[in-house]
Amino acid sequence: MAFNWFKKISKDNPKFWETYLSHFSQDKNPEVAQRYVIFDCETTGLDFKKDVILSIGGVSVVQNMILVNDSIELFLKQDIYKKESAAIHGILKDGKEEKIVEAEAIIRFLEYIKDAILVGHHVRFDIEMINQALKRLDLGKLKNDSMDTDAMYQKFKGLQEDQHSSLDELCKLLKVEKSDRHTASGDAFITAMLFLKLKNRLSI
Repeated sequence: MAFNWFKKISKDNPKFWETYLSHFSQDKNPEVAQRYVIFDCETTGLDFKKDVILSIGGVSVVQNMILVNDSIELFLKQDIYKKESAAIHGILKDGKEEKIVEAEAIIRFLEYIKDAILVGHHVRFDIEMINQALKRLDLGKLKNDSMDTDAMYQKFKGLQEDQHSSLDELCKLLKVEKSDRHTASGDAFITAMLFLKLKNRLSI
């Protein structure tokens, strides 16, 4: 009886979620190079329980190369609008960007990332924002492994876990030029450059 109940629940999962999960049910081919997706979310604030995603930007890295032709940029319709956060990221409620509903953005994001290792600066926040959106769809959490460029820098410099660095600080320390700062796609690209420098220095 319990098995039949579980089977019914599993069967009711949407196709896009089943497709996403299927990437983790297969053994990885050792001959296929590891794919990393460096991503960033612009949000209405820093409270993942109350705030929502405004945009998602991502770019992939394979074999120490940033693949700009394998990237994603999504803008979400704003049911919640905060003037103070718009002053930072510049995303207006009625801006010129084509906007999609949150559910469609999550579907596209999952289709893009597949089983890649997710990388970000303070990436746990961005992952939790995605997980909250998945929760609103009555789905589970992201299954991907993740890496944090702040934690990588801590390891490289032998810093304590509570000695955090901002994205701007790391750009200055590692001499990475900033462009399109405070946009999801711009921050993702900046973080990708930081990631490659740290990855090489840590010989990962």
